[in-house]
Amino acid sequence: MRLWRSIIKQGRSWKRFVSLFVVGVGLSFAIASCAGGNQTTTGASPGASPVANSGGDKELTLVSYAVTRAAYEKIIPQFTQQWKQQHNQNVTFNQSYGGSGSQTRAVIDGLEADVVALALALDTAKIEKAGLIQPGWEKKAPNNAIVTKSVAALVTRDGNPKGIKTWADLAKNGVGVITANPKTSGGARWNFLGLWGSVTRTGGTDAQALDYTTKVFNNTPVLPRDAREASDAFFKQGQGDVLINYENEMILAGLNGEKLPYVVPEINISIDNPVAVVDKNVDQHGTREIAQAFVEYLFTPPAQREFAKVGFRPVDPTVAAEVTQQYPKIQNLFTAQDMGGWDAIQKQFFDDGAIFDKIQAGIK
Repeated sequence: MRLWRSIIKQGRSWKRFVSLFVVGVGLSFAIASCAGGNQTTTGASPGASPVANSGGDKELTLVSYAVTRAAYEKIIPQFTQQWKQQHNQNVTFNQSYGGSGSQTRAVIDGLEADVVALALALDTAKIEKAGLIQPGWEKKAPNNAIVTKSVAALVTRDGNPKGIKTWADLAKNGVGVITANPKTSGGARWNFLGLWGSVTRTGGTDAQALDYTTKVFNNTPVLPRDAREASDAFFKQGQGDVLINYENEMILAGLNGEKLPYVVPEINISIDNPVAVVDKNVDQHGTREIAQAFVEYLFTPPAQREFAKVGFRPVDPTVAAEVTQQYPKIQNLFTAQDMGGWDAIQKQFFDDGAIFDKIQAGIK
């Protein structure tokens, strides 16, 4: 991150150069895309310069987690065209994509994002605690700033030889489960909440949930650091019988020609993905008005349709009704708020010495 700091001090034009050339890692599999890194630059119009702004032109930097890239590549040109028509002003976007946790750290360490769209509110809260986002950011966008949703999916081997249909099947003897480490992966925290909540949100006690999740993690041969490593362990190394992943990644993988067998449990966690304006940066860049307008645009039907096309469950009711047949029905859908909110979740499950550490200490 020292490189980021030195480059940023030299000005916004250097950051543009970096966005074009430093990262450039493509998404090889949608299934593994929650951990990959990539940066691109999108112009506001065919005639606009990709490097230098002139006159009243503006530059905006979006930092997001990797699997959203396919949607934003469609949404951003729509927004910039609308803004040009309404304000006679070109807007050029820098885009940075990667694992949500690593993107969070990059912003805190100096990547000058105007807008962050991350995998979980806990990551956005870390940027708030670093003093870059003002408290109350959840109320400054529609839908409490949740711009897309997904649910957990259980990816199986061809033919599902272990007969995996529900969360309970993951605790059976002889079933190898692959998930990333919740201590290092934000996505794996969603997986853990899906496991725990499948017990407590259906009448089970915390003691029963602890017993169940301990059995599941006893069935876990490895705990990869992030979603990419978990996917590599499952697909490339042939480990495990089931991989816990996101429904939207399964849908996107199918669109890219990867027909992967998976099950969406009827009891499921609502994987809610927030978006926020980075207050300190937009005030320094003079981009607050545009950044806020872009965030609000993400909740409109045209943008929500683009999210739906790549597998996310839209939050706009009109679009949700249009695509309802695209998704399996969830009989019991619970949220992070139902489990106490992210501050309480972090303290209960993932802090040092909390429940997950106790589970790990007790594994055979």
